[in-house]
Amino acid sequence: MKRLSIRLWVLGVFCCLSVFGEETYQPPRLSEEGAWSMVVIPDTQSYVKFGRNQGILELMTAWIAENRETLRIQQVVCVGDLVECNNITETDGKSLNQTSAQMWAAAARAFERLDGKTAYVVCTGNHDHGTRSAENRETQLDTYFPVTKNPAWEGVLVAQGENSYGKKTLECAAYEWTTPQGQKMLTVALPFAPTDANLQWAKNLVAQEKYAEHFVILVTHSYLHSTDKRIEKEGYVLNKEGGNAGEAIWQKLVYPSANIRLVLCGHISKPDNFRGCVGFAKEKNAAGKWVSQMLFDPQALGGGWCGNGGDGWLRLLEFSPDMKKVTARTFSPLFAISPATRNLAWNREDYNEFTFTLDEE
Repeated sequence: MKRLSIRLWVLGVFCCLSVFGEETYQPPRLSEEGAWSMVVIPDTQSYVKFGRNQGILELMTAWIAENRETLRIQQVVCVGDLVECNNITETDGKSLNQTSAQMWAAAARAFERLDGKTAYVVCTGNHDHGTRSAENRETQLDTYFPVTKNPAWEGVLVAQGENSYGKKTLECAAYEWTTPQGQKMLTVALPFAPTDANLQWAKNLVAQEKYAEHFVILVTHSYLHSTDKRIEKEGYVLNKEGGNAGEAIWQKLVYPSANIRLVLCGHISKPDNFRGCVGFAKEKNAAGKWVSQMLFDPQALGGGWCGNGGDGWLRLLEFSPDMKKVTARTFSPLFAISPATRNLAWNREDYNEFTFTLDEE
């Protein structure tokens, strides 16, 4: 009888917790009238290197498409490493069971959920170049993400720079758009370890008179560490051949450009340690304006490098109508899809949910 009472008590507690979790779960919503959002997708390489994980990435992009109007999503940004390996034809069965062609096709297929709906931005990471990881600057990005892929880029994709082979692709690209309140925005994407020529192209672009009053966002794969400090040196072949790391990108491009106000990056992820996958810093540029710099790359969560690819986490950025503040929140459509796991759909740690101002003195 005593054992039965204990079992009933445990069952009652479990049911209460389940009900409590369901009652307290709230889906993402805007906190004030007139606000709008941007969604940051982390490195997708661990979602596509195993066939079993690819559905999670499609769930993430499908969720974004479904919530585009509710959250007034104006732009979606992916911070690079779309695939695990740019150009391999054989798998090892352990660290990956997909060829590069299969991985690139899976990434492109997931983003099809957004084609024709929103002008998403992608940039290349170290794994998107060379054979396995940045042995050279070759990439299949243009094969699977040509400029004709997404009809929503029409009128938004306003500039492309040449890659290292003299071809204009989305490796160096700029997207102009307007917020619901009429604020002019420009998002510039640069490849992993951008060359001096890449940085000069971007610097010349944002300095043009027609973009002088735009709020410029820079998207590049490797820039900020989870220590909240910019990366000073990296040992990849591309870096050794003149590619710039985070600190050099700051010194050569971000700091001297008065209108670059936000930098988004990925690249740094620590297995099953959320704090080791995120970072944030603010610093004034040469014009005395604050530049917010954000790392978001939880791809090693959900079981490490050979786990589920990152637990489906997205970074939601809500911009206030007056463009004076941004609220960052971290949400997983993977956990949110089932009532049994909705209590896990938000990560409320202070490094994953916070507000930062854009124009403080």
